[in-house]
Amino acid sequence: MAMMKAAVFIEPGRIELVDKPIPDVGHNDALMRITTTTICGTDVHILKGEYPVAKGLTIGHEPVGVIAKLGKGVEGYKEGQRVIAGAICPSFTSYASQAGSPSQDGLHGGHGYKATGGWRFGNIIDGTQAEYVLVPDAQANLAPIPDGLTDEQVLMCPDIMSTGFAGAETGKIKIGDTVAVFAQGPIGLCATAGAKLMGATTIFAVDGIEKRLTIARHMGADVTVNFKNVNPVEEILRLTNGRGVDVAIEALGLQSTFESALRVIRPGGVLSSLGVYSADLRIPLDAYGAGLAEKQIVSSLCPGGKERMRRLLDVVSSKRVDLSVLVTHTHKLDDIVEAYELFANQRDGVLKIAIKP
Repeated sequence: MAMMKAAVFIEPGRIELVDKPIPDVGHNDALMRITTTTICGTDVHILKGEYPVAKGLTIGHEPVGVIAKLGKGVEGYKEGQRVIAGAICPSFTSYASQAGSPSQDGLHGGHGYKATGGWRFGNIIDGTQAEYVLVPDAQANLAPIPDGLTDEQVLMCPDIMSTGFAGAETGKIKIGDTVAVFAQGPIGLCATAGAKLMGATTIFAVDGIEKRLTIARHMGADVTVNFKNVNPVEEILRLTNGRGVDVAIEALGLQSTFESALRVIRPGGVLSSLGVYSADLRIPLDAYGAGLAEKQIVSSLCPGGKERMRRLLDVVSSKRVDLSVLVTHTHKLDDIVEAYELFANQRDGVLKIAIKP
């Protein structure tokens, strides 16, 4: 039996590299040889035991690679082709998917449901921090990588870019809007870029790390707010003459950033929530206007499927955004335990780590 290396969840606080069999390919599957993947903040929640997954599951959900083998039912692709697949891999057979929410596709084939919807890699099936990954419903989810693009240029497409852009899209940003993005980690930086592409003309980027605020300006932010120096709510309200912003995007998953985002949106404005929360959220009565201020709170899970990936790849190809600057470190798969320690503790200015088998 052919074997591969894979990073698996052992118990809270332990993800280890082990040997696993290379998966068999089913009728509608594709086997992808991973050339580059990465670690996500959600993987850190898994590592800490804050998000439950099965012991022995291969972690990771951001694949860039080459088709090693195709199932007999998969048409329009060829072995050896460079591809990505979204972190969300819908089967497009569930009620939720057919009702227009493919990210909420539920378990495979629509049998049962989890709030995580179509997020299967590293959640309910083996993920991408391995030498190979089995892509389910491959014809619906594989997207060819355009010639001339590096792995690092497209590494954000499967999740981070898709999620950040979803925050801007779900917030329904319009031309001329004023937007605040709380937290300028990888998802927040992509939300900032997405807000610019959607037509926002004043974007406030909030973070406590100056290097990230500098990158935020590169992504399209007009004003950067360091919360270590000023109260971000007071500063944004001051700079908008008390009006507030049309849309606030929360990209961290903390009570403090959620509440700040709620406090800076104008009456009738939108709080677009992207954070993965590990504790109950509280909605302050005054910030919510007692339910009378017509403030909207919406959440997003990155859309999946090959059409979503094609659009994001086109954005990269067109040079509308350059997200390769988010890849600050590169590690071999053999060193993934050390990479987790670096990423989980946010040392050495890390944003995203390219993991290469």
